[in-house]
Amino acid sequence: MKRVTAIIRPERMEAVKDALFNNGVHGMTVSQVNGCGNQHGWKEYYRGTEVLLNMVPKVKIEVVVHEEQADAVVDVMIASARTGEVGDGKIFVSPVDEVIRIRTGERGDGAI
Repeated sequence: MKRVTAIIRPERMEAVKDALFNNGVHGMTVSQVNGCGNQHGWKEYYRGTEVLLNMVPKVKIEVVVHEEQADAVVDVMIASARTGEVGDGKIFVSPVDEVIRIRTGERGDGAI
């Protein structure tokens, strides 16, 4: 199993969510997050002093899928999140050792 985590622009969240559902992903976790990357935020002035705001609002979408689905999920996320501008985000893929469905105690692939 693989966890695919995408950090994307908030305005692309609906497009990514819909694309994932249309491509057979049945569950996901979505979080509002703040961070910085190559953008390094922006400058504002507060009481005449320049302040660097380096935390940019983003959305984090996490899905856990069968290993053979991971590449397709990444491709769907890229296609639906990309604007071509700096700040489109990042995707991280990591292994998942175990999944347990709390309600039934089911483990492994069947618990996804």
